[in-house]
This record gives sequence, structure tokens and C-alpha cells, in this order.
Amino acid sequence: QVQLVESGGGLVQPGGSLRLSCAASGSISSDNAMGWYRQAPGKERELVATKTSTGSTNYAGSVKGRFTISRDNAKNTVYLQMNSLKPEDTAVYYCNVDEFYGMNYWGKGTLVTVSS
Repeated sequence: QVQLVESGGGLVQPGGSLRLSCAASGSISSDNAMGWYRQAPGKERELVATKTSTGSTNYAGSVKGRFTISRDNAKNTVYLQMNSLKPEDTAVYYCNVDEFYGMNYWGKGTLVTVSS
């Protein structure tokens, strides 16, 4: 059974930084995209960033230049370094693993609050 466990969320002041981590356990295809999505109160879930097992990345326009996604394939772990955080980045951040030829998995989410 595949499980995704996120960590690293919390309260940060505007302009601050946070690093999210997501560790995937269980049997996951090596051909996949790992990434982060977020859902703010009253809004739909949206893409933040993804990175494929071959290294291709995709970022939402609102986070380009501020957020960096990375992954450790050996550890099935994906990270999201978030810098220059803004109040509008406040949301629950969800880890996602999308197997190219199989399943799609979600974590339970970690709350990021950007406020002074």
C-alpha cells in the first residue's frame, strides 16, 4: 500500500521561507511525476510544481522564481523549497505521485500559513 507523508508546513511571516518534504512508501513505479498542489480556503486545488523521474519540471506561474522543487529518487522523496512567501501562498499543500502508466496518489496535506 502506497503512503505519502508530508512534513514541513507551519506559520511563517511574509517574505519568509519554508521547506516541505514528502516521503512516499510502498511500491511505486519508477516512471512517475512527483509534485505539490495546494488548496486555499474557498478555492479549488491547483498545481504548484511537479518534477518527473527524468528531471522535467513544471511550475505554476505564481510561484516561478520563488519556489523550487527537487526530488531524491532513491528515497522516493520530493521537496518544495518556498522562498519569499506571500499571504496568498496560504493553503493546504498536498503531495502527489502520478505514475505514468498506473495510479495516482495523494498525501493528506500540510498547512502553510503566511501571516504577520
